[in-house]
Amino acid sequence: MKVSEAVYSRQSIRAFTDQEVPDSLIQELLEKSSRAASGGNLQPWKIFIINNSTMSKFLKFQEEWTDPETPAYDIYPENLTEPYKTSRYEVGAQMYSILEIGREDKEGRFKQMLENFKFFGAPSAFFCFVDRQMGRPQWSDLGMFLQTFMLLALEAGLDTCPQEAWAIKQESVTSFVKAPDELMLFCGMAIGYRDKNAKINELRTERRPFKDWATFVD
Repeated sequence: MKVSEAVYSRQSIRAFTDQEVPDSLIQELLEKSSRAASGGNLQPWKIFIINNSTMSKFLKFQEEWTDPETPAYDIYPENLTEPYKTSRYEVGAQMYSILEIGREDKEGRFKQMLENFKFFGAPSAFFCFVDRQMGRPQWSDLGMFLQTFMLLALEAGLDTCPQEAWAIKQESVTSFVKAPDELMLFCGMAIGYRDKNAKINELRTERRPFKDWATFVD
């Protein structure tokens, strides 16, 4: 698979089969991903993997965790301006339209949102943490590492879904994986094989045209 093919065919999958993913494959992909660009070669990512039987333990743990949690960070700015506000609205509208969940069906929308915290049925996942001393430049390193992983996973026949939604579950996740206090949860990553019969996997988001976000400087 060419890099360009992986880039254009990658999508966030929101329904997986229960086909298992070997630990060895996840390790191989993560080790390759660690070649991603990293300022000063800090390699600030800290990864905690849950797979197969551990996934079942984690999901049960999440169901039983009732303590209120403090989000690790604000996933979106409080007052999004255009064109970002519209982009966020449109992807939500597109997803619920595919699922035939109306705007008035708050229960249906809430139920779909909760699928985030089941990793959309994926048998494997990891959590990406970062040391709290790191700043914004190192957060960009996380993005490059995660994108590299997603493209390599696709090459290996796997699908993924990066999930910043897990930031609101920082305390329970930290407790389960036994991450030290100096680490902060950035996101989760669902890993597995897409359910080709699930309508939600037909979701293909649009991108704004080049002229809207790029300028050749004279």
